[in-house]
Amino acid sequence: MDDSGDFTGPARAHAAILLLSVLVVATCGLIYELLAGTLASYLLGDSVTQFSTVIGSYLFAMGVGSFLSRYVRRDEIGVFIRVEIMIAAIGGWSAAGLFLAFPLAADFRVLLYAIVLVIGALVGLEIPLLIRILRSRFAFRDLVSNVLTYDYVGALIASLAFPLVLVPQLGMIRTGLVFGLANVAVAVALLFVLRGTRRVAGDMTVALMVACSLIAGLFMAERIQRFSEIAYYGEGVIHARSTPYQRIVLTRRGEDLRLYLNGNLQFSSRDEYRYHEALVWPVLGRVANPARVLILGGGDGLAAREVLRDGRVRSIHLVDLDPEMTRMFRETPQLAALNRGSLLNPRLSVENADAFRWVRAARGTYDAILIDFPDPTEYSLGKLYTVSFYAQVARLLAPDGVMVVQSTSPLVAPRSFWTVAQTLEAAGLQTRGYHTYVPSFGEWGFTLAARTPPTGPAHLPAGLRYLNAVSEPLMFDFPPDMARRPTPVNRLDNQALVRSFAEEWSHYEG
Repeated sequence: MDDSGDFTGPARAHAAILLLSVLVVATCGLIYELLAGTLASYLLGDSVTQFSTVIGSYLFAMGVGSFLSRYVRRDEIGVFIRVEIMIAAIGGWSAAGLFLAFPLAADFRVLLYAIVLVIGALVGLEIPLLIRILRSRFAFRDLVSNVLTYDYVGALIASLAFPLVLVPQLGMIRTGLVFGLANVAVAVALLFVLRGTRRVAGDMTVALMVACSLIAGLFMAERIQRFSEIAYYGEGVIHARSTPYQRIVLTRRGEDLRLYLNGNLQFSSRDEYRYHEALVWPVLGRVANPARVLILGGGDGLAAREVLRDGRVRSIHLVDLDPEMTRMFRETPQLAALNRGSLLNPRLSVENADAFRWVRAARGTYDAILIDFPDPTEYSLGKLYTVSFYAQVARLLAPDGVMVVQSTSPLVAPRSFWTVAQTLEAAGLQTRGYHTYVPSFGEWGFTLAARTPPTGPAHLPAGLRYLNAVSEPLMFDFPPDMARRPTPVNRLDNQALVRSFAEEWSHYEG
């Protein structure tokens, strides 16, 4: 540095490498944090709780790491390089390790938070060490602003790239491995240009070993993912894909195809007809002329298959968030055979959109509306069960129309089940609950809703595999252990349903 505080010759290149290191390590650090939070949400459910506790633990650990940096009294560059190598090894393999451990670990949370705390502490060491390394290369007036600027830019890059590019294109395992390689690259670059000969050979050897393991992991990522999912599901995984919205897994055991979204079973081909007949026909059978039908969710096309059996239906509009779901069930022969090509039927139109936003902008009315969303396991799904959402859906219901909501199990989660009815009634609708037994799920529930009480017999077509004029009325009878009880209204600002659902199902599964 000359007298003006400017760099000349190699010093400028060294400073540039160090500032680039700040950008890279900041990006990597946030990616590991996002990976841990996403994995916890995917594997454990309740995204708000998981992200909150993971981020809180991670930030606490970063504070511990920053505190511990004061005890590094010499060779800051050497310590920083070794920290980068450790982060590369632990952070790079964190997603793969957690996926593999989940079906095997007795207490997965202990392992999850141990990894979060270790990575957080190591990441907390990085910036204090870099500031101390840079203090001889920058005037103090520029040092903090430069470091924080690159740190925040790295955080922005990570927060945008993670949901929009990395998870959809690479998946979580490969994302961790790629950013582990980025940490190794920082360590190797600093070894080449900033260190003397002392310990360079040993550090370089370890760095290259870690890099080789990460590169090998990239080639094995699909096998690792499939091995962990086979161990988790106990079935052969025939398709697995991470999208910006969810993890889609299809399994096969003999003739049985099963769909899982974020680890939660959506259907089994052996008995899905029971669920979908129970979802569709109590509605269509109580509408005099269901010419226009709206399906919210149901991207697998199975509900649409049932609706298309009704010759009175002239048009169906299906709104599902994930284009990969509708593409898969439209283009994959064995899945299209399951829904009988419903997603290619000229009477059906598909729109990939967030239903919560879609209903607010939608115009016109529908004679029948089927709401077939996954269970309210997290707040992003819970908003689709709120009075705000149902009020907008009710606006789209024709005066004599009827709608139905998939409403979870009235046996396992009776408070959650009746919360759906209470919330629909708060939106100005009359309700009538019913339930049926689906072997893959157990006792399962639905809620009819309309402007006038949806009573009277349903007119069912001939040839249904499950429902008939005798079995359909029996679904509306609730024994005492499933009977209605006082429940709150599920609102956007309280999400009471998500909390009660998690509590009730935890007792059942625990």
